Amino acid sequence: MAHYTKLGQLPPKRHIQFRRPDGALYSEEVFGTEGFVGPTSTLYHIHPPTQVSGWKTLYSTKVEYVEQDVMRMRHLKTAPMAPHGDPVTGRVVLFGNSDVEMSVCSPAEPMKYFFKNAMGDECLFVHFGRGTVWTMFGTLRFREKDYIVIPKGTIYKIEFEEPKPGEPEPKFVCFETANGSHIAPPPRYLSKQTSQFLEHAPYCERDLRLPELPLTFDKKGAYEVRIKARDCVHGYVYPYHPLDVVGWDGCYYPYLFNIDDFSPIAAKHHMPPPTHQTFEGHNFVICSFCPRVLDWHPQAIPVPYNHSNLDSDEVLYYVEGNYKARKGIEVGSISLHPQGIAHGPHPGTIEKSLGATYTNELAVMCDTFRPLFPTRAALDLDDPAYPASWEGEHFPMAAGLHFDDGSHRPAETTNGVHHGSGHAANGSTNGRHGTKRRATSTKGARRASSRRG
Repeated sequence: MAHYTKLGQLPPKRHIQFRRPDGALYSEEVFGTEGFVGPTSTLYHIHPPTQVSGWKTLYSTKVEYVEQDVMRMRHLKTAPMAPHGDPVTGRVVLFGNSDVEMSVCSPAEPMKYFFKNAMGDECLFVHFGRGTVWTMFGTLRFREKDYIVIPKGTIYKIEFEEPKPGEPEPKFVCFETANGSHIAPPPRYLSKQTSQFLEHAPYCERDLRLPELPLTFDKKGAYEVRIKARDCVHGYVYPYHPLDVVGWDGCYYPYLFNIDDFSPIAAKHHMPPPTHQTFEGHNFVICSFCPRVLDWHPQAIPVPYNHSNLDSDEVLYYVEGNYKARKGIEVGSISLHPQGIAHGPHPGTIEKSLGATYTNELAVMCDTFRPLFPTRAALDLDDPAYPASWEGEHFPMAAGLHFDDGSHRPAETTNGVHHGSGHAANGSTNGRHGTKRRATSTKGARRASSRRG
């Protein structure tokens, strides 16, 4: 982030004496990026941050990708994934490349250590669950639908609250940079002079939730901090609590942003996916498809047009809403559409979408500029029949059917239309469940027909 902020106790100038109550100096740490010409924060520790021991390699994090020579559309159902591990060890990488890795995590146990990713930034989307991220910059209290942006090098621990009766178990999606780049808002939404969010941006500084107190833990003991670096996780021991910062200021820190605070950009005609962009890293973007008013041209087609995104692979995580018009899609589904293959609405969904004015569906998308490859874990969840789901009659009118009112759309429509990047639209709920409608063939014979997508 380029938004300057501060928390806790600070001296009046950088790099000057700043003493503890016992007269000893606080230990200043410049926490910066890009050789100290990128975003930086300055932290003041009770103890020197160099006092660590251990240096024990625990396990490899190198991802093995499979079917790298196979290019087809994919559909994964993550709902059946059994909870396991903690909020770090429980992450299961499903897709990735040399720029970004996408994992899903349903933790079964708490973190008993602190963690630092020294290889890249992390953007976590919390699907289910509430809790606290304890960080060296302060406390972040998160809830469902929060994005948690954790910059590279941040020491943190995630604690989920126990779900209430009837609530789903915690679950989140993680996008992690694999090339050392940083996740940030799109530059086109920021002022070149001040880095302030511009007026046309779909969110702004007021929507961001920054670290808060409590900040400092002054305790001695043996605290494990696991550091991810060189494609391995290494164990280190700190002789003091690693969150011992009494104050900091700067433009490099973790923060929260709730997807419900994203203000969708609507228009008279269908808008392309970049209008939904929320974050970006090097060679990938993260988008939020949120409930919104649909196109208001009198002849608008609310669903996306067929398209070939020739430079991007597109992966979509379905959060909530009615996906019945997309065959087999459910909450927690992941679809992958590779660059070079056209994709678009499923059979029957275009006609059923006409007249819809609002969509209540919610999804998170990641577009990459290099091919995304699956892991073996992804293959275990993959539906090989998914590419065939576009087969069938897309336009019932072409089969000789017309409605009594002479229109080229169903007589009834509902307001639940998927309006994402090339993904299916929810059609008429009645039509999906077989409401009988009267239709007239081109030969004039009248018959009842059950409309199904």
